[in-house]
Amino acid sequence: MLHILKILILSIGLVFFFLNLSWAELSSSGFKIWLEDFKIQAIKKGISQKTIDITFKNAKFLEKVISYDRKQPEFYEDTITYVSKRATKSRADKATNLLKKNEKVFIEIEKKFNVEKEILLALWGIETNFGKHVGKMDIISSLATLSYDKRRSKFFSSQLLTLLNLIDKKIVDPSTLYGSWAGAYGNFQFMPSTINNYAIDYDENGKIELKHSLKDSLASAANYINKIGWKKNTPCFKKVKLTKKIKKKYINTSARKISHKLKISSWSKKGVVNLDGSKLKNNYKAALIFPDNKPNSPMYLVFDNYEKILKWNRSLRFGISVCTLAKMI
Repeated sequence: MLHILKILILSIGLVFFFLNLSWAELSSSGFKIWLEDFKIQAIKKGISQKTIDITFKNAKFLEKVISYDRKQPEFYEDTITYVSKRATKSRADKATNLLKKNEKVFIEIEKKFNVEKEILLALWGIETNFGKHVGKMDIISSLATLSYDKRRSKFFSSQLLTLLNLIDKKIVDPSTLYGSWAGAYGNFQFMPSTINNYAIDYDENGKIELKHSLKDSLASAANYINKIGWKKNTPCFKKVKLTKKIKKKYINTSARKISHKLKISSWSKKGVVNLDGSKLKNNYKAALIFPDNKPNSPMYLVFDNYEKILKWNRSLRFGISVCTLAKMI
């Protein structure tokens, strides 16, 4: 009986193995069909055949990209864990040293774009650890894989088409396109649409270099955050707690849409106080966020600047991390 049971368990394992193998093979096969159709659509939208041939020469379905997409840290790490991993003392110290070494360019860009150097350093540090981890994934294959996948196909197909346009116009060199699994590129992890709308050749050498030029990278990031409405010398968030029960409609638990923005005086009346129990000050408008939505987990009042960080990366925890690190710097 035990012998039969072992054989049965082994057989079930083999069935699952071949089922998984079959899924991978089917996905790869379906991807090839999808890619040929995408090429036709791209040419209809004005992309040259030469760019199509060069860009997609080695494009392939990357199964691990789908795995990364399904298991992003923003989804499974609690706020304290997420922030503590990113807004660290060592990262703040490194930022301070980089600021000292490149003080002239940071001050110049801060004045030109009206964006604090500390927020630029925080974004740079959290996105790529100051250029140390810009990513090694084939961006074309990553974007094509995510375009083929049904979860956010429309968004990534648009990004891929934008990237083809940038290559066609010789703004981006396809041989340099290695970055994150989601198709982001350079020191500040710009998506193709961000490159297209905000990237700058700040050192005026005829090329936009978001990996190898500090000036281009910083100016592009500053231009981006300035254009989406960043307000210098205004607050980002304040950690708070409740002294009485509040209606659920006032609490934001998702980054998709931040709602119910009230003046600080109104939040005070609803029982919102500083974490130490003291009364809230200033009278900016703010929204209440509760990223973990669990008892005894952090709660924050967030201001307009915080929402600009969400446009950079739509994650409540990412926004808190960036602003926390900027304060530390």
